[in-house]
Amino acid sequence: MTTLLIHSGWVLPCDGDMRQSFRPGYVYVAGERIEAVGVGAPPEGLLLGADEIINAAGMAVIPGLVNAHTHLFQCFLRGLADDRPLLQWLAEATWPGGLAMTEHDFYLAALLGFVENLKCGATSVLDQDYVQTSPRNMDAVAAAAERSGARVLLARGVGDREPYFAEFQESAETIIAETGRLIRRWNTGPTSRVRVEFGPMIPWGCQVETLREIGRLAHAWDVGVHIHVSESRDEVQMSLDEFGLTPVRWLDEIGVLDDRWQLVHCVWLTPEEMDIVAGRGSLIVHCPVSNMYLASGIAPVGEWRRRGIPTALATDGPGSNNSQDMLEVLKTTACLQKVGSLDAQALLPADVLAMALHGGARAMRLDGQIGRLAPSALADIVLVNLARPHIAPVHSAASALVYNANGNDVDTVIVGGQVLVRAGLLTQLDEARLVAECQAAAEGIIARAGIRVAAR
Repeated sequence: MTTLLIHSGWVLPCDGDMRQSFRPGYVYVAGERIEAVGVGAPPEGLLLGADEIINAAGMAVIPGLVNAHTHLFQCFLRGLADDRPLLQWLAEATWPGGLAMTEHDFYLAALLGFVENLKCGATSVLDQDYVQTSPRNMDAVAAAAERSGARVLLARGVGDREPYFAEFQESAETIIAETGRLIRRWNTGPTSRVRVEFGPMIPWGCQVETLREIGRLAHAWDVGVHIHVSESRDEVQMSLDEFGLTPVRWLDEIGVLDDRWQLVHCVWLTPEEMDIVAGRGSLIVHCPVSNMYLASGIAPVGEWRRRGIPTALATDGPGSNNSQDMLEVLKTTACLQKVGSLDAQALLPADVLAMALHGGARAMRLDGQIGRLAPSALADIVLVNLARPHIAPVHSAASALVYNANGNDVDTVIVGGQVLVRAGLLTQLDEARLVAECQAAAEGIIARAGIRVAAR
């Protein structure tokens, strides 16, 4: 069993009291799990017995961040539909671009996205890919996840009714069969590095009976359900026009909501809907940069918190962000709530880190396993360089992480005890070669899709 010792860093265990920190502190890893975390210098026995030693002086040592919602095929579509609202953005770039992608394109785009997440400090990624033009698109994404070394939960995105994009629709039978096949292939254990769950895209894109069957099978197969809800006012109005109910009320009316459901965005929930979400134990995934980018609105995070609704954080897809920088998301989460509520204390650094780590762990269905530095937790660890002009001097590591740091400050990334990024460089992949291959592939997709790149 390989052992690893990280010492002399500013350690934020994020286990219990989110304000606790050890300066200096150490973390000792044996195999894929953390064995010891402590304050001060490490015991001599750990120093002598470690196979690898990392001096983290000047760095924050934190649990790996969790990006709880993205669409990595959009890596090849970033910047193509800037400055458009959600439904127009989908129709003019995202759907036609996805339609033009090959299975190998999905592999490359996903691999690039997982690499970007890792280099920006996200060791766990929940990726929802909804372009099922080939039955093997998700296999390609899963293969990319495995190659990257990241910890990944794949939500197989689906829709089976109008007005969901016709070329992406599948029959209910195909949805169940293909998701089941992927779950049997990848969900080999509760902490498998790559796992699969259901990913119905939107309430208005799925048949009632399909959602009910998904909800039933989620229990039978012990998986989650990942779905966009109330991202824009237009979507809420679509639900009201067709069903006479707002989206969360409709999902509850058909009897599917429970603690396995991950509701993404929820910008336009009513107070009644928030009470329903809290009562059912569902989780909300907040994507502040995307909500700003698409002018969707400011999500009522404070109201969720007052009701005790578990909340995770995410970048959303590269097509509506346009990056995968979870450190950027931390600052945006705090600042957007402050300006939206006119309350400078609406969210504090400890609150934001709790959502990104503990909420993210729940979204990944790995409560207690990730999102903390503590004995027996999985050794998903990130070192962030605080000795930078835009960060120093540091009085609070939590404040520096939330308000100062960005993905370029990530120095070391460890997943399951394996060092995947060292001194900002990938250890397992040729980054320059991957970027060049992705550039060529993306240009081919744009040409095939006939997407016009407008000068702005």
